[in-house]
Amino acid sequence: MNFYEYAVRDIEQLIPYARNSRTHSDEQVAQIAASIRAFGFTNPVLIDEDGGIIAGHGRVMAARKLAMTEVPVLVLAGLSETQKRAYIIADNKIALNAGWDDGMLQIELEALSDADFDLDILGFSDDELGIFLGGTGGDQEEGREELPADGNYKEQHGVIVMCADVLEQEVVFNKLVTLGYSVKVVST
Repeated sequence: MNFYEYAVRDIEQLIPYARNSRTHSDEQVAQIAASIRAFGFTNPVLIDEDGGIIAGHGRVMAARKLAMTEVPVLVLAGLSETQKRAYIIADNKIALNAGWDDGMLQIELEALSDADFDLDILGFSDDELGIFLGGTGGDQEEGREELPADGNYKEQHGVIVMCADVLEQEVVFNKLVTLGYSVKVVST
């Protein structure tokens, strides 16, 4: 197992990988910058011996946005060009393969909300937070259907789709809406 050199480098010495397939929107760079402001620069940029960025392009963009002149780095010495190219992809894809324990995430988000922590810096959309926090900023009763007073109930049929996480739920929800289905989000 390799352990690498930790250092601090001038941001102008770092060279972005020209063929980086990972993209960073302005919104996401702003989220990274907000995280750095709130928690510090907790995840160093991974570079090769020549200052080429292997992982951390978004962090470098956020550091520039914050007018930082230096960033922490780990120098991944000794990797072949092929290993660097592969790691650039693996570092991003493997992180995407993780899931969420939705129940535990809900408990943690509620605890942070109760402590008046600014949930905006966590990277979740308002809709995602609303799902976990029972609807933020709105009437929690909104969306509940009233029972007909005359007793004439319309029979409905439904299918529950189990999703791996909130992001998959959002994709499935949007797809079904696009296909013309009447869709409701149900948490279990």
